[in-house]
Amino acid sequence: MQALVDAVIAFAAAHADADGLVRTPVPGLRMMRAWRPSGAMHSVYQPLVCLVLQGEKHMTVGHQARTVQAGDSVLVTADIAVTGRIARASPAEPYVAVAIELDAGLLREVVTGLHPQTPASSVDGRLFVEDAQAAVLDCVARLVRLLDRPEAIPLLHAGISRELHYWLMVGPHGPALRGLAAPDACAARVGAAIRLLRERYREPLPVQALAEAAHMSLTAFHRHFKAMTSLTPGQFQKQLRLVEARRLMRQEGRPARHAAFDVGYASVPHFTRDYHRMFGASPGRDAVAGGRKAAMGAARSENRTRATGVAPALDHIARRPA
Repeated sequence: MQALVDAVIAFAAAHADADGLVRTPVPGLRMMRAWRPSGAMHSVYQPLVCLVLQGEKHMTVGHQARTVQAGDSVLVTADIAVTGRIARASPAEPYVAVAIELDAGLLREVVTGLHPQTPASSVDGRLFVEDAQAAVLDCVARLVRLLDRPEAIPLLHAGISRELHYWLMVGPHGPALRGLAAPDACAARVGAAIRLLRERYREPLPVQALAEAAHMSLTAFHRHFKAMTSLTPGQFQKQLRLVEARRLMRQEGRPARHAAFDVGYASVPHFTRDYHRMFGASPGRDAVAGGRKAAMGAARSENRTRATGVAPALDHIARRPA
């Protein structure tokens, strides 16, 4: 566990964004490192498993709230809006976590090979917390180790990922995961509509088109979508837009007006109201902070290029979304 914590902190030192989030070149692998407790952080999660390695965090999904801490394995079973708050972190002992997005295709492969098959969980919820299993930690450690050998990622990632999905399926999270693995289950059908929303979140999307993607009637689609995500389709799309706009401003230095149009808003005042309601601050403040960071990053990049004669390719790769 400590070796994994040290590896995450070392990689985050060079690649964490302003919120402590680290995107990596390993597909589906993300990290989080925070030096101090935080205010509310809004995210839209995909199905994933998160291992909390150090510190403590409060997570809220709809009316469901959980506190997770070192040694916990957190399973998210749907595309959901999550409000998180780092509750315990310090320079001496930062909050550290690793998240791996789940692959429904791999889960189906694993379920097909298991005998006897156990039925999906009937437990209501979207967030499940269990003790982290040693076999899962081992797989995650090997995924993180690939960061030191980028050339090995195409060769080794698929095998480690398949093994990880196996250990998750046969462990305490297995019953809840079977709902993701069943192609005809409501979770899979609503997931098809959510994928469409994610791909086209900038566009006005009629709810009828989303219901058709899920192969459901409008009434059934509304009911199941709200049960899975805790939001209406319109609210979910709005969160996708606002979270992406915040990323564009804070990480890429986009002006607020440009970020609003980039994510599909037709009215800047409307965007400003929605943004302030969600994040408790004006988009202009984040845009100014992001502009400063982008300028500083560009200056550091230019200095490194002048000093070495080559562009910082590793930094560029590590910032790509997994």
